[in-house]
Amino acid sequence: SYVDLISNSSNIVITGLTSLNSQMFHIVVNACQNVTVKGVKVSAAGNSSNTDGIHVSSSTSVTILNSRIGTGDDRISIGPGTSNLWIENVACGPGQGISIGILGQDVQEAAVQNVTVKTTTFTGTENGVRIPSWGRPSNGFARNILFQHAVMNNVQKPIIIDRNYCPGNKNCHGQVTPFKLNRLLGFQDIPGSSAKEISVKFDCSKKYPCTGINLEDIYLTSQNQPPEASCTNAGAVASGLFQPTSCL
Repeated sequence: SYVDLISNSSNIVITGLTSLNSQMFHIVVNACQNVTVKGVKVSAAGNSSNTDGIHVSSSTSVTILNSRIGTGDDRISIGPGTSNLWIENVACGPGQGISIGILGQDVQEAAVQNVTVKTTTFTGTENGVRIPSWGRPSNGFARNILFQHAVMNNVQKPIIIDRNYCPGNKNCHGQVTPFKLNRLLGFQDIPGSSAKEISVKFDCSKKYPCTGINLEDIYLTSQNQPPEASCTNAGAVASGLFQPTSCL
């Protein structure tokens, strides 16, 4: 069950809420306008599946501030139809990180646009910031996305774009998604440490590559050896500090 489900509402404020061990998503904002979530604490075991901290979908003008989230799945997940979303000063860990998606699940899908994620900390999470989309047909798109000032502490996969998401390779493997990820997409000021060698991964399709990616001041280290970047069919502009060495 959900601890807090807000649907088809406007001008909502959630403040000072503590959510502990929800069986599924802790806070869901769906089909809403002008929602503020601030000063909340969300906690669930790191191995508990489908326990997203905050999920936002089909909503506009949502703000998430000054919160601490640790669950077994995405800390914050952002679904189709979300626009004008602002996330700031959020601490994450354990769990999956902050995810735009999974997108492209349906052939007809609303866009995700105008999303800013800034001043966040990820500690011991599996992912940092990521944008996964299914490897199957969809006319959806994501644009004007900015991840800024994100500190990674021993994160397994700090930065990910996965255009071929298909767990178990069932019902989508080998299909090319036309899901569009080709407008302003920025990763700025992301320092810290990666728990694995591949710290930056962009996996896109040859027919529909990822373009318009801006990378600025990305500096990630790894305990065992210098971290690496893996890039497939992705185009970007890198400036300032950049470690691992850019593969774009």
